[in-house]
Amino acid sequence: MPATLPRNDDLAEQLELLADLSEILGEESFRVLAYRRAAARIRETPGPVAELALAGKARELPGIGRTIEQKVVEAVQEGEMRALSKRRALVPPGVVDFLRLPGVGPKTAARIWTELGITTLEGLEAAARERRLRNLSGLGPRSEEKILAALAEGAGRRAPAEERALLGRALPAVQRVVEELAAHPAAIAVSEAGSVRRRRETVRDLDLVATSNEPRALIAAFCEAPWVAEIVARGETKATIVDHQGLRFDLRVVAPECFGNVLQHFTGSKEHNVALREEAQRRGLSISEYGVTIVDTGEVVTHASEEELYTYLGYQPIPPELRENAGELEAARRGELPALVELGDLRGELHAHSTWSADGKATIEELARAAKARGLSYLCVTDHSHYLRDGRLEAQWEEIESLEARLGRFRVLRGVEVNIRADGSLDLGDDVLSELDWVVASLHSALDRNPTERVLAAMDNPHVDCIGHLTGRRLLRRPGADIDIERVVERAVETGTALEINSQPDRLDLRDVHARLAGEAGVRIPVTSDAHSTSALAYAELGIAVARRAWLTREQVLNTRPWSHIARPRRR
Repeated sequence: MPATLPRNDDLAEQLELLADLSEILGEESFRVLAYRRAAARIRETPGPVAELALAGKARELPGIGRTIEQKVVEAVQEGEMRALSKRRALVPPGVVDFLRLPGVGPKTAARIWTELGITTLEGLEAAARERRLRNLSGLGPRSEEKILAALAEGAGRRAPAEERALLGRALPAVQRVVEELAAHPAAIAVSEAGSVRRRRETVRDLDLVATSNEPRALIAAFCEAPWVAEIVARGETKATIVDHQGLRFDLRVVAPECFGNVLQHFTGSKEHNVALREEAQRRGLSISEYGVTIVDTGEVVTHASEEELYTYLGYQPIPPELRENAGELEAARRGELPALVELGDLRGELHAHSTWSADGKATIEELARAAKARGLSYLCVTDHSHYLRDGRLEAQWEEIESLEARLGRFRVLRGVEVNIRADGSLDLGDDVLSELDWVVASLHSALDRNPTERVLAAMDNPHVDCIGHLTGRRLLRRPGADIDIERVVERAVETGTALEINSQPDRLDLRDVHARLAGEAGVRIPVTSDAHSTSALAYAELGIAVARRAWLTREQVLNTRPWSHIARPRRR
């Protein structure tokens, strides 16, 4: 066995690059999808996958077969997967970076390379300025403008892998560590902190704050856990480690009497804490991470909980998701913070894909039973319209009808996700759409071609109930379409069209500020998982986090209601 095994993050990066290169080379889509799924599974696995592969046990992980396991073994023994080395030799390294630009997919990237001979971002920028890109099919003057704007903002240039992580990747990891540490005999209280506790869509380091009667024992349990790949720093009350996923954790162990002060300080945000301190100073108080000092007397007051701290300072306790200095302190001073929506408030799922879609991994029955087990009372199956032609949609309806009879008090609804074409039309006719319970319309391609007008046109169709993942962004991979949010929100109010918060970890679209704007305007906002598997139904937790950051209440989230309350008034 090599002295140093590659971390899960390193293995996932190799598979993701292999998928990118394979796409550019026009290889089979099922193979590309398998690489991406395996990369995601490896990132989510706490223990070292390299070690499992060498023992012949990696294939026991869902989505990891013999072929992927062998590629992991190659990466361990040779430094890189052979398939990746082979494709690296065929595609110039800079061409992969084209995929991170708006409107540039694998086929377009390949044409830029093969037809124009461009292999670097610098060359691409020069070609755009010289108006040479518009000669390629699928690109035009507007595409050149978008590419230049994105390059000016640094798009396409890779950041270090450890610089940011998706909340969907970081949150399960930090929750697992909190649970493990909290179960240790030396722990009194353990909490996540920092940006992950505020549920930011991407995060850097994962902060933990704990209190203990035996700090050394808790630090030892943290540093010596089997999921730790590297100990960066270790002291009496603080430690920093990197796990096998490449995530960096910082743990602070503090005295019980000031746990609330330290937790509030390290949860942030910086802007929230600065505003909190400035207001306290006007009242003769000085706030630090270890207590509140009464300036006139020098007395230091500590708090065992955040609730005690906020109450002492004259505020309603402020949920972590709201601590961004966006009006929460003023509202808390008046006692007017909203009662934020909770994950347990959801009654149904309004966006999910089954094996009727090529990218779905669960049958309708499997999805329905999993949704029912999560406490939901209805599931709307919204498979992609282009997979439901030639009588397949009607066949799906028959399956749904027979399934409902076996599920008892659980509704399975007939839905669809239609594409909004480049001209604003939908790829299913009104005669079909009118027969469905729920219609989601989404942009999936040509995001740089009049996206706002296309969305508005879709909203004007009386059979469209909801716009899916409004901007089409992919976090850490590509920016979303340049949508005029104010116009879309205004039209959503006029037409009664819902705007979803899509909970896919790399979407979270609507983003929080847009969802808050929509919520304040009275738009109906469902939180959906866009699940393509039974396990992905759990992504709703991420969407609820966005809704909470958007100040949304239970009443403002559409699918906290029973289906009967949604179905009646929704048609316009």
